[in-house]
Amino acid sequence: MSTTIEVLDLKRYGRLLARAVPKVIKTEGENERALAIVESLMEKGEGNMTVEEDALLELLTDLIHDFEEKAYPIPKSEPHRMVAFLLEQRGLAPKDLWPVVGSKSRVSEILAGKRPMTKEQAKKVAEFFHVGVDLFI
Repeated sequence: MSTTIEVLDLKRYGRLLARAVPKVIKTEGENERALAIVESLMEKGEGNMTVEEDALLELLTDLIHDFEEKAYPIPKSEPHRMVAFLLEQRGLAPKDLWPVVGSKSRVSEILAGKRPMTKEQAKKVAEFFHVGVDLFI
C-alpha cells in the first residue's frame, strides 16, 4: 500500500496566484470577486482540482472567512434568551431546569431576564444542555 503525496508546483501555483491576485479582503466588491473565484474552483469538484487550485481555494476561503467575520459579526445572544431557545429546541419546559438551577422562582427570574445566572449556575446549565458555558456568561 503506497501513499502518494502531491507536491505543490511553485511555478504553476505562482501563475495561478498571478491570475487570481488574492489579498486581504477589505470591501464587499473584493469579497464578491473572491467568492466568484471560489465558486469557479468548486465547480471543478474536489477530486478534479490540482494541488495548486486546492491551495488557492484554501487561501481564498480563509480570506473570505476573515472578511465576513468582521463585516457581518453575529451578535451574542442574551443568556436568558439562549436558555429559552435551548429549552424550546429540545422540547423541554422551565420545570426541567428547576433541579439544575435550584428552584422554580430562580428559573423564572432567569428566563424573564430579571436575574443573571451565577457562574456556578451557568456551568450547570451548560452541562445540562451540553454546550459551552460562554453562552450564559
